[in-house]
Amino acid sequence: MSISISQVVPLKINYKTMEEFRKFREYGLEELAMLEDLEANLIEDDANSPFFGIYEGDKLVARMSLYSISKKYDQYFFPPQNHYELFKLEVLPDYRGKGYGTALVKYAMSLGYPIKTNARNASDQFWLKMGFKPARYDSQRDRGENPYLWHPEMEKE
Repeated sequence: MSISISQVVPLKINYKTMEEFRKFREYGLEELAMLEDLEANLIEDDANSPFFGIYEGDKLVARMSLYSISKKYDQYFFPPQNHYELFKLEVLPDYRGKGYGTALVKYAMSLGYPIKTNARNASDQFWLKMGFKPARYDSQRDRGENPYLWHPEMEKE
């Protein structure tokens, strides 16, 4: 089965989505759960949501959050620029290894902006395979995080 970025959809922020996210919390690490984000940011269904996912049938099987960061707050790219911060990429255990995570990251890359993420749970090899590079660690800035960066210019190298 081949998963494509066309299967990535913006997730509406509503109670149905919160129920779907509860399934991830059950299986995933607590810090990857997005439920708290939804509860803190509950807004209208049709508002721009930072959450994206992939469904298999009517079941949400993979999700991520993608936040737009203004160059005013950029501490990773030089010169500073607008970019996305990719958080909480997670695929339900029964659906791992099928390309869902790759499709979500490729979707984020297709938007054409630099991306910063943190490699978590020994995911370094995944990010390297996706073309991300480890950021030079800055103890003041990163505080125990493991930042990885991708820039559209890296595709041309």
